[in-house]
Amino acid sequence: MLKKIKEELYNVKQKDPAANNMFEILITYPGVHAVLSYRLAHFFYINKFKFIAKLISNISRFFTGIEIHPGATIGKRLFIDHGNGIVIGETAEIGDNVTIYHQVTLGGTGKDTGKRHPTIHDNVLIGSGAKLLGPITIGSNSKIGAGSIVLNNIPSNCTAVGNPAKIVKRNNNEDNIIFLKDKRMDILKRIDELEKLEKQAEK
Repeated sequence: MLKKIKEELYNVKQKDPAANNMFEILITYPGVHAVLSYRLAHFFYINKFKFIAKLISNISRFFTGIEIHPGATIGKRLFIDHGNGIVIGETAEIGDNVTIYHQVTLGGTGKDTGKRHPTIHDNVLIGSGAKLLGPITIGSNSKIGAGSIVLNNIPSNCTAVGNPAKIVKRNNNEDNIIFLKDKRMDILKRIDELEKLEKQAEK
């Protein structure tokens, strides 16, 4: 467990230019609190202690404003930036090195049973306010623009923006993926680029 905590803290330190040190991240980052609480709740959930799992999840939601169902499947190094208003449903699946901004929903449409929430593959960026609904799949290395409504599958290495979301760029260059290893990336610049693409899609 200690190893996992260190991995989560280091992940934030790598990806957030505003993060000063590990202690600050551990104490003051609600995204970290939500992810660590999810890891604990998920352990109880898969071991059939669902009441305890949901109790932990609800306490975490109260303090962080982030709702992650303990039944969701989440890979390594999930980075939740800001985080308020995020909802991740029970059958959602998230791969490794995914970045999610505030007010994002990985939800259902109310029409599906069984697997009813999105599957997010590795190295995906989901901009603030995006809503991904239903048992759709977002391919690896793709980006979802801020405020987008996604109801269909998005292939790997694509950028999709708008309501409904449309693909505006294919074959994303690895160097353009915000969550890769360059600590000096300007996050605000990347968000501006996504917003410009969204405006182009609306025209």
